[in-house]
Amino acid sequence: MSKDVYPAATKELADERKRLAPDTLDAFTAFSRQAFADGALPAVTKQLIAVAVAHTTQCPYCIRSHTRQALRAGASREQVMEAIWVAAEMRAGAAYAHANLALDAMNAAS
Repeated sequence: MSKDVYPAATKELADERKRLAPDTLDAFTAFSRQAFADGALPAVTKQLIAVAVAHTTQCPYCIRSHTRQALRAGASREQVMEAIWVAAEMRAGAAYAHANLALDAMNAAS
């Protein structure tokens, strides 16, 4: 099913994306390189953050890409998995915290 929803990231699709908006793609690529460069946070930490965020946003392309990049940057498989568990906790925690909205609505309806 996911192959129907998410086409494979091919060179042809990448070339078409570049052809349709080359300046924007170049700006995005430069931004991405800068965002993931070593800085106050090392690149490996940034990639682990990206793995966690990708799981929260549920982007299959980002999950695959940033998992590979995290490993290339020196992250261990255990660190990648811990980042994923942090994402899971944050997603579940948000549902728990937003229960206040339902409680407020139920109290207002009483």
